[in-house]
Amino acid sequence: MSYQVIARKYRPQRFSDVVGQDHVSQTLANAIAAERIAHAYLFCGPRGTGKTTLARIFAKCLNCTDGPQVDFSDDDSKCTEIAEGRSIDVLEIDGASNNGVEQVRELRESCVYAPASSKFKIYIIDEVHMLSTAAFNALLKTLEEPPAHVKFLFATTEPEKVLPTILSRCQRYDLRRIPVDLIAEHLKYICGEEKVTIDEGALFAIARGAEGCMRDAESALDQLISFCGTNITEPDVLSMFGLTAQGQLFALAEAVLTGDSTGTLTELNALANQGRDLGRLVGDLLTHIRNRLVYVVSKGDLSLLEVSEAESAALQAGGKMADEQALARVLDVLTDCEGRLRLATSKKILIEVSLLKAAQAKSAIGIDEVLGQLQKLRGDEPASLAQAPPAAAPRSASKRSAPPKPAPKATAAQDPAKSADPVDLKGLWSQLAAAAAKASPFMQAYFQQAHAVSFSSGIFEIGFAEEHLALVDNQRNHEMLAEQLAALGHPGVQFRFTSAPPPEGRAPAPALEPIDEPKTTGRSRSEKIDPEEFKDDPLIQKALELFRGRIVEVQK
Repeated sequence: MSYQVIARKYRPQRFSDVVGQDHVSQTLANAIAAERIAHAYLFCGPRGTGKTTLARIFAKCLNCTDGPQVDFSDDDSKCTEIAEGRSIDVLEIDGASNNGVEQVRELRESCVYAPASSKFKIYIIDEVHMLSTAAFNALLKTLEEPPAHVKFLFATTEPEKVLPTILSRCQRYDLRRIPVDLIAEHLKYICGEEKVTIDEGALFAIARGAEGCMRDAESALDQLISFCGTNITEPDVLSMFGLTAQGQLFALAEAVLTGDSTGTLTELNALANQGRDLGRLVGDLLTHIRNRLVYVVSKGDLSLLEVSEAESAALQAGGKMADEQALARVLDVLTDCEGRLRLATSKKILIEVSLLKAAQAKSAIGIDEVLGQLQKLRGDEPASLAQAPPAAAPRSASKRSAPPKPAPKATAAQDPAKSADPVDLKGLWSQLAAAAAKASPFMQAYFQQAHAVSFSSGIFEIGFAEEHLALVDNQRNHEMLAEQLAALGHPGVQFRFTSAPPPEGRAPAPALEPIDEPKTTGRSRSEKIDPEEFKDDPLIQKALELFRGRIVEVQK
């Protein structure tokens, strides 16, 4: 006999032989046992997962001697005819090459005739989504009300292209990608039958490369046997298909998760020099990081993962290397890289940059955490500022807390009743705002929109818009205003910034001009912001520290 490839030689012949599709096999077996056999079935799923195989096995169960039954005899003549493609009552049609209306009309005309020697006339249409819209429409009536002796079995990799009117007339079964461990186990069985010695690393390398497709895995094994003979090792698989050894993959993942940029580039360069498929490398790394995330979230439940013993050991050893937030950020970077690889001119450069970003993303801070730290700083600031010496103006309380008590001063200004002369609040604020604008040009716009609320008992209260309050209420501005007010003859004053609209009849502070400074023509005050002073502003420095940023340019 001529040589038969492994994928055909070890093709499942009954439901119990099908790997990884127990949910479909069991449902069909139950339907036969309960005599609830529909007239049309649709098998959907990725390539090489068993769609056409299940259709043939189902046809055997229906047309076997004394059928329908699940446990038919291995030497049943009718089943043998179906397996060899010789049965005149089981017709396999290629939807890609028989997709016209004329072919469907011929099918409709032939299906009215009774089967020659079997119980049912069965039509298996592979890649049914390739039928044209007109062909689908021509099939509708026959598909909805076929003769009692006719059964339709459809298979497709793209069910979304099948007309909804066809889908509604079929029982649909979705086949899944076959898990890696099941593929490896099946390949081990085949190697035993073929008298081939293969190590576990090679089995899992083939299974990983097949990406859930049993036919691809069997074809790869067939090719490896031709290349290596009867002794296959993991390096043989890696060199032939450009795959990455699990040890190298784990080392690269560890370098990324520890933020080791040098180690990351070293590992990637070594893999590239070995001729590894970089696109597949990103996919393998993405899968491994995903497994780490599931392991961390599930608190070490390995039953949720399809991993080899080596990967299981790596997950257990590195379980505390990164938390779930860090792993999720790394996954985001790798997912973006995988999506951009198709259009990349230089895949290696893209992967290098992406892995470096992933290494940095591991230790990055999420925006929610940053906002929480900012809020915490705002809440903690009064306590630290309260310890400042009396000459310094601590941050005053907002409406949510009581104002700090002023330091004792032996002046009559503490008590409005003892004040020698009433204060012209409007005039004093105008002078103070002008002096503050000169001292801090960066805050000029905010002081322009503020207004004086009150000045009594040694406390000067200033009202700001709600959105400006958090930006101006800091120790530096308190100290600066206290210094400027002391120069105007009111030393030892503390300030309170509150969120308060200007009272009726009182306009916000006028446009400010620096005191004793010559005016310029055609230029606004904002054009004279000192870039160095802007960079040294405590609020700017605090934002740069929290967001790990840097100032690129200060525009005047």
